[in-house]
Amino acid sequence: MNLSITETSQLSGCWKTVQLHNVTKTKERWWRARDTSTQLGVLRDQEVPNQHPETGNPTNEPDEMTRRNRFPTRSPLPTTTPGTMSLLRPTAMFSLPTLLNLFFATVLLFITPSLAYQALSDTQLKAIPAPLNSDFDIKTGALLAPILIPRVPGTPGQAKVQKHFIDFFSRELPEWDISWQNSTATTPLSGNKQIPFQNLIFRREPPWTKERGPGTAALLTLVAHYDSKVSPEGFIGATDSAAPCAVLMHVAKTVEGYLKRVYEEGISGERGKDGREDPKREVGVQILLLDGEEAFKEWTDTDSLYGARSLSDEWENTPYPALSRFANPLRQIDLFVLLDLLGSADPGVPSYFQTTHWAYKNMAAVESRMRILGLLESKPKDPFLPEAGKLKEHFGRAYVGDDHQPFMAKGAPVLHMIPTPFPHVWHKIEDDGEHLDLPTVRDWARIVTAFTIEYLEATTVEAGTAGGEKDGKPHEEDAAAKQGTTDGEDQAGAGAGKGP
Repeated sequence: MNLSITETSQLSGCWKTVQLHNVTKTKERWWRARDTSTQLGVLRDQEVPNQHPETGNPTNEPDEMTRRNRFPTRSPLPTTTPGTMSLLRPTAMFSLPTLLNLFFATVLLFITPSLAYQALSDTQLKAIPAPLNSDFDIKTGALLAPILIPRVPGTPGQAKVQKHFIDFFSRELPEWDISWQNSTATTPLSGNKQIPFQNLIFRREPPWTKERGPGTAALLTLVAHYDSKVSPEGFIGATDSAAPCAVLMHVAKTVEGYLKRVYEEGISGERGKDGREDPKREVGVQILLLDGEEAFKEWTDTDSLYGARSLSDEWENTPYPALSRFANPLRQIDLFVLLDLLGSADPGVPSYFQTTHWAYKNMAAVESRMRILGLLESKPKDPFLPEAGKLKEHFGRAYVGDDHQPFMAKGAPVLHMIPTPFPHVWHKIEDDGEHLDLPTVRDWARIVTAFTIEYLEATTVEAGTAGGEKDGKPHEEDAAAKQGTTDGEDQAGAGAGKGP
């Protein structure tokens, strides 16, 4: 996509705004960067020093985040004073000599369970059920086909898609909590008429964190918008973002089988009772399907992101009880993973933010390993995620405008999965089911599913097993899934190069 770039400045706010136009000027995307010398940490700028997730103050945390680093709480970060050591939690060794402190610190390092991010084994990757062709068929697919219609906010088409989402989670995933967040707003095309915007939230928390009350679990947050543009008339938006929504539905259905066994294991071991916490098991997952991402007339701060702006504001201003682990729902976001414009062949998704480059590298590693193992269908010229080796000095201070902006401005860590350049069908009537590359869509479903399972550490304790295995053998339901559904439907091919 050919772009012309213009830059303006606002001295009072120290903002630099880069406005991108494609040659047809069908839409404007805004890239923003803030002068970090004036207001440090308001936005998740790539060149801002690592920040405490609650206060926004700079910290000396390393870029390579570990499990411990990804659990913000109300408590300040541990600090050290002369003659003391601070490991996973502050200690009270004030009266011991420094050398003795070092000795005990070394011992603790060997006896304390590691909280570092752990990759799935090859066996575990192979055990993850692949997407069914029948789920992603553009005409009859159980997940994708019902979304491939115009979904303009406030229209009957959008109501049909909302029902599709609700019916799916109610029927297939009854353990997930379903909630709506509603708002209204005027648009440049509505005059004084209020247009409804309805965000859908699907959440799965560990049972032991739910028992301790709200605001207890950190939440991996997977996000896509489900509305479509009002023009051109009849616009479907298959990549923008029907396919990402279907991908997240597949992720939820697959991950639930893993979480159910992990949660059953945790309950049997009385995990989390009496306030005992295991940080590796204090993370849940939520899926946000956001409304009103698209502009009605022209992309501006007020004509775009209607649902995201409303939800982020409401969450920031909804406090949890005083003794909750997190101050509000916004602070529960452990990582905000936004999928957009996915479904065309040969996507190239950059790593936009240095603060979440660790997560980008983990997802890129999943893609690379799955390709080596022959678990992906597509044969792109380059990896979907080509910037795993991106160096610190190569990060800029610009990002593509999207639903993550209101959440990022309030401190949420963002992993933005949007290709650059945009697909050639972007905002054209051709962005429909016939122009999707289905092997690419199914590969995104595989990659995001594996990343989610790995992130949640949704694996059982048996040696050599994943959530879908026990004693080295697949559970019956997973074995059935690997052979196809009960009516003989086959999975999408596990080998590379298979067509839709």
